[in-house]
Amino acid sequence: MNDAERNAWLGLSLTAGLGALSYRKLLTALGGPEQIYAATVSTLKLYVPVALAQRIALGVDTDAIAPTLDWLAQSDNYLVTLADSDYPQRLLEIPDPPPLLYVKGRRELLNKPSLAIIGSRSTTPQGRLNAENFAHSLADAGLTIVSGLALGVDTAAHQGGLLGAASTVAVVGTGLDIVYPASNKALAHQIVAQGAIISEFPLGTPSIAGNFPRRNRIISGMGLGCLVVEAALKSGSLITARLASEQGREVFAIPGSIHSPVARGCHYLIKQGAKLVESAQDILDELRWQTDAVPSVVQAEVSDPLFDAMGFEPCHIDTLIMRSGLTAQTLSAMLLEKELMGQVATHPGGMYQRIF
Repeated sequence: MNDAERNAWLGLSLTAGLGALSYRKLLTALGGPEQIYAATVSTLKLYVPVALAQRIALGVDTDAIAPTLDWLAQSDNYLVTLADSDYPQRLLEIPDPPPLLYVKGRRELLNKPSLAIIGSRSTTPQGRLNAENFAHSLADAGLTIVSGLALGVDTAAHQGGLLGAASTVAVVGTGLDIVYPASNKALAHQIVAQGAIISEFPLGTPSIAGNFPRRNRIISGMGLGCLVVEAALKSGSLITARLASEQGREVFAIPGSIHSPVARGCHYLIKQGAKLVESAQDILDELRWQTDAVPSVVQAEVSDPLFDAMGFEPCHIDTLIMRSGLTAQTLSAMLLEKELMGQVATHPGGMYQRIF
């Protein structure tokens, strides 16, 4: 794509009032952006409102695209349009593919086989561990992990993907010159170095609530399937899972405790037909993925009197004392040791939970 073509794609995308739907309508009717700019107002207004047709007829706003051209001049920054061969081919299968994507990092990952991993922002320690372990195993098996850079499950999924061979892609709801949430800035830099971050939103787009549900169709659309790790019943993750199903993607869910609010969304999905999975291999088998077997994230039972007394659900320290027969002093010392080893997590109100 030459500079004039790129500028035309970019200029149209930055035209005030021209959304993705109208952009695609013009492309279908008139051809590429250069042909759209060459059309008369009378022709353009057949497809868009008159005021918008008049703005388009003015041509590319060079001042408006200048900041993005400066950004594109930096290494590892790209603009990928529907006309480019490396536009994510699986997005072409969804009803509303974005006309163009801003990409920062390894653009070759856009067409690698991938799997979305999503879930609650307010996840449990076990949920974070499951997300990271599943992502690591699946990335080692050759599936690039796609998620949304949010806190909780998304963060753990990206971290696991970075540990694996196929890395990770973050789909964000802001411009690529903004990191949201700011606490994931270091993770975002690591993803750019080893994976990629993509957005359909122009540079400078802040974190607007309505943009995040919109980007979810890209998260689900890029992958062969979508894994929900933890989710409440009223959760954006369930919307993404529904989008994945509507897009013809496989939907997977990890079950949890019947008492856990962040397990109820997964249980609902399983009742609706999502595949219950206990290991990464379950997903690979369902996808008929040809690879060497990957290790299960479900570890062998550990013979330990404290864990036997604790079980797998949050347990109050008084209950542990009663079940284990240990003194409070001995039990507290054991809990502290296992917490430092990353085997036990503490919860408010004197509750403890094993996290493997």
